[in-house]
Amino acid sequence: MIHPTTRVLAAELPGHVGESVEISGWLHRRRALKSVTFLVIRDRSGLAQVVATGAGPDLPEETVLRIRGTVTANPQAPAGVELTSPTVEVLSSLAEAPPVGLFRPAVEAALPVILDGAPVTLRHPRLSALHRITAASVAGFRATLDGLDFTEIQTPKVVSSATESGANVFALDWFGRPAYLAQSPQFFKQAMVGVFERVYETGPVFRAEPHDTARHLGQYTSLDAELGFITDHREVMAVLREVAAGMVASVAERAGAAVDLLEVKLPEVPAEIPQLHFAEAMRLLGVDEPDLAPAHERWLSEWALREHGSEFLFVVGYPMRKRPFYTHPEPGRPECSNSFDLLFRGLELVTGGQRLHRHEDYLAALAARGEPVRPYEGYLRSFAHGMPPHGGFALGLERWTARLTGTDNIRRTTLFPRDLHRLTP
Repeated sequence: MIHPTTRVLAAELPGHVGESVEISGWLHRRRALKSVTFLVIRDRSGLAQVVATGAGPDLPEETVLRIRGTVTANPQAPAGVELTSPTVEVLSSLAEAPPVGLFRPAVEAALPVILDGAPVTLRHPRLSALHRITAASVAGFRATLDGLDFTEIQTPKVVSSATESGANVFALDWFGRPAYLAQSPQFFKQAMVGVFERVYETGPVFRAEPHDTARHLGQYTSLDAELGFITDHREVMAVLREVAAGMVASVAERAGAAVDLLEVKLPEVPAEIPQLHFAEAMRLLGVDEPDLAPAHERWLSEWALREHGSEFLFVVGYPMRKRPFYTHPEPGRPECSNSFDLLFRGLELVTGGQRLHRHEDYLAALAARGEPVRPYEGYLRSFAHGMPPHGGFALGLERWTARLTGTDNIRRTTLFPRDLHRLTP
């Protein structure tokens, strides 16, 4: 009978050499030799080796166990210690074989197999490491903005109209009324600038765009921020620079083991991220397009690394015709916008800019695009009651983790991806 005691995590065992302790976790690997059996136990902190004399308990891998034993120094064991003279208690049903070899150093299964079996396959340390990095990134996002006096908000994901952008939307029935899944919290976070001045949100957004690529999802997590009383978009870019640095620092601090396991090279965020006007980007690329293609983003990222030693690059001044109607035009250059994209390692990661803030400017912008005012009445109401100059940005979390870790497909950085073909698990 094992008596209740304080559980010790695998990573804490080096501090308990010579003591009798209790660990709990999954049977990661069982290896029986002639006179000894090795059990490797996995918990949230890592792996612990247990040594039993003789055949030891004959249990299938992934069975959940509680083990009491003596912590013994062994330089060849994980973290230099192991548990000896163990007493083993089974806490679950005997586990079925997982769809992939969770004990193997690398995951050799194809992506569909990994995604189909996600509740189990994500137990593999290399797969779960990606999501530990994601969690640390979100913590850094929050901590940075909290330190800059932002207020965290939560906004609706079901909306009454599909008016924000040209992206396709998912329609649904809301108690007999038509409704849509929100494409972003844009309208809500702008309205909340009128309440809190500085706001941020982390949450899902939905895009019914039939993309079947390694960089698109039907649902993804957006990290949004909006701030008031700015001069122009450059103040938003400065906040974004602090956020990027805070996220990298948080990953290093909170997910160092995952970074080491995946051999991730964390970037250095420059004190001032280089920027390039869209018109100059077109000149360098030798093209004349209204937007950047993926190949352009890769070329410009290589240029920034070569010319400025930076893995980050701001591209500013995108054509107004390619930006939402609420974007503020560039003073003296009305065909361009006070907006930006942040490129990171060859991919557009963040979009942001300065917004219009005067009610009459919104009416003029909608009229110029031939759009009716009525669908936007609720959104425009806050501007009729006084709004400060403001701007903000949105960062795609899955793309961030994929770029940070060099992952080839953002589905690997999404717990349960939702895309053109996948609605389960």
